Amino acid sequence: MDWDKLRIFHAVADAGSLTHAGDTLQLSQSAVSRQIRALEETLDANLFHRHARGLILTEQGELLFNATKAMSRELESASARIRDSEDEVFGELRVTTTTGFGTLFLAPRLPALYAQYPELKIDLMLEERVLDLPMREADVAIRMKEPSQADLIRKRLMNVNMRLFATSEYLRANGTPAIVDDLSDYRLISQNVTSAQVSVGAQLIRELNARTLRSTFTVNNYFGVLQAVLNHLGIGVLPDYVSEDFPELVHVLPEVASGDIPVFLAFPEELRHSRRIAAFRDFVVQEIQAYRRARQIQP
Repeated sequence: MDWDKLRIFHAVADAGSLTHAGDTLQLSQSAVSRQIRALEETLDANLFHRHARGLILTEQGELLFNATKAMSRELESASARIRDSEDEVFGELRVTTTTGFGTLFLAPRLPALYAQYPELKIDLMLEERVLDLPMREADVAIRMKEPSQADLIRKRLMNVNMRLFATSEYLRANGTPAIVDDLSDYRLISQNVTSAQVSVGAQLIRELNARTLRSTFTVNNYFGVLQAVLNHLGIGVLPDYVSEDFPELVHVLPEVASGDIPVFLAFPEELRHSRRIAAFRDFVVQEIQAYRRARQIQP
């Protein structure tokens, strides 16, 4: 099969438009259209439904697009490994972590990494689902449990605990609970226990909800919980690291906490010599060490 035609097909399928694909490939729309027609003739199959608003993949087109996406990832991976033999750190790095850690801890700190390595291209994939690193669904992962997959290099970064936080404005208006049973007079903000989350976090929420609460607000990720708390809606169940970046938050009922949640960084054995992985790993370790120093937490 003609590799050049597959490259053009991939660009068209990705863009959903002959014109946009042509712009990306620096080809005329008619040249792109001819290549697609030739590929369809070779395969004896229609790859696109043509509509006034653009192109939609047929079932056969979806099959081929899945194949070209896999090929593209493998080519990017091979290219990155070749570039990693050079001294400079640049190129694509696919990082997967949870929505909570990615939005509340990692993303706010990434400007420091880009300042050091401005040619990095980080694709941050926020997933509660554990991606398959050996199958190269991502290059590096930060997860809230030790990875069980084989052939991974892993490093324990820190422990996290879920705790209760509110703004001083909310507490001034509503008072501060003195004991856990006082929470029945406040609005509790948390993830829904059915949402994807660490088990000890869900257990803490279940224990708090066992009380008769005056009012509750649930959301399916910690970023939503944080935004509700910052806007003085109530007392929220949040990971303890949020206090570092949001000093307006007040720690409520210090005796209330989840069990330890271990945070691990992991990447495939085959990437052990990757300069991009090493740069990212060292950056994350340094940021966590700075966080520990600020809070005087022992490793």
